Amino acid sequence: MILKSLELANFRNYEELNISFDKGTNILYGDNAQGKTNILEAIYVSATTKSHKGSKDKEIINFDKEEAHIRTYLEKENVETRVDMHLRKNKSKGIAIDGQKIKKAADLMGLLNVVFFSPEDLSIIKDGPAERRRFADMELCQLDSFYLYNLNHYNKIIGQRNKLLKDMYFQPELKETLNIWDSQLVSFGSKIIERREQFVKQLGDIIFDIHKKLSGGKEELVIAYEPDVSIEDFEKQMKYNQDKDIRLKQTTTGPHRDDFSFVVNGVDIRKYGSQGQQRTAALSLKLSEIELVKKISKDTPVLLLDDVLSELDSNRQNYLLNSIGNIQTIISCTGLDEFINNRFEINKIFKVTNGTVNCEN
Repeated sequence: MILKSLELANFRNYEELNISFDKGTNILYGDNAQGKTNILEAIYVSATTKSHKGSKDKEIINFDKEEAHIRTYLEKENVETRVDMHLRKNKSKGIAIDGQKIKKAADLMGLLNVVFFSPEDLSIIKDGPAERRRFADMELCQLDSFYLYNLNHYNKIIGQRNKLLKDMYFQPELKETLNIWDSQLVSFGSKIIERREQFVKQLGDIIFDIHKKLSGGKEELVIAYEPDVSIEDFEKQMKYNQDKDIRLKQTTTGPHRDDFSFVVNGVDIRKYGSQGQQRTAALSLKLSEIELVKKISKDTPVLLLDDVLSELDSNRQNYLLNSIGNIQTIISCTGLDEFINNRFEINKIFKVTNGTVNCEN
């Protein structure tokens, strides 16, 4: 799938924008805080319905406006698809594919697969478990609508159960309803655990070879899933922790507390790895994500690189640039030196200045 063009109205600092992309490598360059990342964010929202930053709809609509619009034109095997997204500050977003409204955001997922890589992702290994769960969830939701369904329901039940635990402080008799929520939580949570387990196995098979090449054959990276609780023990653990949950007023068992380990040559680099090891592992993770999307979706994703090259040394820059030659890539950066020095082929260049975009070739 190729992203042909993007149209924006009142999105972040863009009152109006119409930009057409090449199917190869596209560069958005300019000083900081001019709106380069906003273009990548709009593409990500149009593909996943969510901001990569976790921003709410009302936060990405132009400050003075009540609504914003994103329109993308996609093409696969000479067939064009139009996606319209209507963002509103006080209502849920509206989405249409080729003019037909869709009822569930899940119906959009997987139409355009994107891999987003930003400087923040270089910290994914050393950051807390929440960031690693977020990485897995964002990728799985694009690739598996069943996972998205289960995750949405699980998160709603967690919210409702936690509210119940707080209400029980004033109404102890509500404890009688706790088992109903627990049963639903185990049902949806078990499916999440099962799919994450499968995801890590699929990813692990790919990342091992990529990381070995990236480290010059010196390092072997093994990624492992660390579920908070096994499917077999989930129900029993929920019952065992009920009193503790009531006391703490929150749910202390389930996949919302999962983690993923990264072990290089027998060392857990989350805690004991050097910054270089952690960054190399994060780069391996993103490159593996691209390959996994290709394998599962039988399609190539669009790669969004947000000013990430300036954070990498020349060896990692070269490896990354050499790895993306066969997929559509949109890169934001402050200058073109990295590409000129690497003699990297650029198909289209855009200069971004304070919310205006000019094509330079």
